[in-house]
Amino acid sequence: MKNIFSEGVDMSSQRSLLRALGWTDEEMNKPIVGIICAQSDIIPGHIHLDMIAKAASEGVIAAGGKPVIMPSIGVCDGIAMGHSGMRYSLPSREIIADSAEILLRAHGVQAAVFIGNCDKIIPGMLMAAARVNIPSIFVSGGPMLAGHVRGKKTSLSTMFEEVGAYNAGRISAEELKDFECNACPTCGSCSGMFTANSLNCLCEALGMALPGNGTLPMVYSQRLALAKRAGAAVMNLLEKNIRPSDIMTKAAFRNAETVDMAIGASTNTVLHLIAIAREAGLSDKQVSVDILNEISEKTPNLCRLAPAGEHYIEELNEAGGISAVMKELLDAGLLDGEVMTASGVPLKEVVKNAHNLNPEIIRPVDKPYSAQGGLTILKGNLAKEGSVVKKSAVDPKMLVHSGPAKCFDSEEDAMKAISGGKIKAGDVVVIRYEGPLGGPGMREMLTPTSAIVGAGLGDTVALITDGRFSGATRGAAIGHVCPEAAAGGLIGILKDGDIIDIDITACTLNARLSDEEIARRYAEFKPLVKPVTGYLARYRQSVTSASEGAVFRK
Repeated sequence: MKNIFSEGVDMSSQRSLLRALGWTDEEMNKPIVGIICAQSDIIPGHIHLDMIAKAASEGVIAAGGKPVIMPSIGVCDGIAMGHSGMRYSLPSREIIADSAEILLRAHGVQAAVFIGNCDKIIPGMLMAAARVNIPSIFVSGGPMLAGHVRGKKTSLSTMFEEVGAYNAGRISAEELKDFECNACPTCGSCSGMFTANSLNCLCEALGMALPGNGTLPMVYSQRLALAKRAGAAVMNLLEKNIRPSDIMTKAAFRNAETVDMAIGASTNTVLHLIAIAREAGLSDKQVSVDILNEISEKTPNLCRLAPAGEHYIEELNEAGGISAVMKELLDAGLLDGEVMTASGVPLKEVVKNAHNLNPEIIRPVDKPYSAQGGLTILKGNLAKEGSVVKKSAVDPKMLVHSGPAKCFDSEEDAMKAISGGKIKAGDVVVIRYEGPLGGPGMREMLTPTSAIVGAGLGDTVALITDGRFSGATRGAAIGHVCPEAAAGGLIGILKDGDIIDIDITACTLNARLSDEEIARRYAEFKPLVKPVTGYLARYRQSVTSASEGAVFRK
């Protein structure tokens, strides 16, 4: 388990540099464990990650390793929401993966602890772990506690909706300020089953994190103890030579997708699981959008956490966490219990003592919220490669809907119409040129979806986009429409008044246009190209479709 620098004359120069860091002979003889830490003073979910990194380092040292802390960038999706900065959120995932790969491989690191918390950071790190394939473990910073406003629990998603309510004249400026000051009471990842918490929960389901990773609140001291155990656990993985390729197998991804459906996770997980699977060497026949509906049909929806329900991550933790969810699914024969995990034992051993302590937060398999999973892939002439909706967060009245299109070529144009009262009950808002290629960057649409809900139109208005949604989005919000407008997708030739047929129960999304009319419009169609420079220009040259995970072309 010695590191490459510890012996031999040929490494004398390298050892001199390690001595410049203050390393002792004893430290240079220990395995080097890279701790990739995304601490940042601009992300509420990351401001405290230095504490998590310190605790993980203590666990590594106690188990005989030498920890070295290395940086990672990150974007706060909530802060980037609703303006041009959101174009950099999804593209940051590729930078995070690349930089972690560079740091770990360039410095001869033998094992890794990945410490992040928020949306693109965790999937980017998982992509890097798959690439580098050294013994690795994940430990998040934990979710924030739910806010409290006028006696009710609340979160960031409610905050965005209250802005919509204010713009619609439904609440006062004083009421809005009350929400602003109380929606996010602690640091940590936002308190519902949004993208950050979804990915941290799925790290457990994939087997790449210890129990509690997804649900232990940031403010609990148990979070620091978890980080210490993770530091010790990665040394055990190194001793046993258990690598990400041994953990992130086809069976593990199927487990993760099953848990994804059971907990009603963010639609963004569809993008990220595909991207991570590709880095893990799995083909589109093993992990793809086409498999998700098959899994959803077999997987009951056991949890309805905000924004789909009134419960929050802290309550899921109190109910037994993701281990309790997985125990329910495993006992029902819906998970593979033989897969290896970061605990160094098979999944069935990890969850064998888990208990469901609250059957309202985690419904039993035989009494689910619904017989099908929380996410649904829709296909049709508007989405030949697929689109995604968080079915568990859709008002039952909107599961089947037909209405006239109101088309916009950007999020900003759509927001002007929504805020200006130009969207009416029955409409289908179409936001295009916001995909990976057309945005570029595939912005999240939490602002317009929240504005629709806040205006009291959530049970009468649908929204479709080639962009994507925050995990905080609820309602008949259909994203990842592929092919996107910039790639010649049918969404690009829609006109105001075209009838859009949405049937979430039948998994279909169609525009009521004849083949002749479609051909006529395509003959006159030229996709819009938005001017960008710098990284976004390079990103646009390399990025693939959302149906392929919006990864870079190989």
